[in-house]
Amino acid sequence: MLFFLIFILCLATSYVLPWWAVAIIAFVASVYAGKRPGQAFWSGFGSVFFVWMILAIFKSIPNDHMLVMRVAALFGLPNWILLLLMTAIIGGLVGGMSALSGLMVKRLFEKEPTVAN
Repeated sequence: MLFFLIFILCLATSYVLPWWAVAIIAFVASVYAGKRPGQAFWSGFGSVFFVWMILAIFKSIPNDHMLVMRVAALFGLPNWILLLLMTAIIGGLVGGMSALSGLMVKRLFEKEPTVAN
């Protein structure tokens, strides 16, 4: 559920909000629906990874990948797909770390069980 929540919210707001809004979305979604640290990180990573990959491809198709090929050549990469993968990995790390941070903040403010004497 957390994966789809982050994915839908990031995809829906990607054209309106700046790039760093995915961190806020992943953080808040993880506070709301996060359960385990591994689940929170990988849900944030995977959803933002796929959103950024989809958006990069859709923005690159209209100009026949000309800009992304030139930027890939500038970085010394053999093809433009590696540049898109690097971009998606960076976005995924932002999403994963912020989702994990959201879960940790949620756990910080949870009421701890009391031990009966």
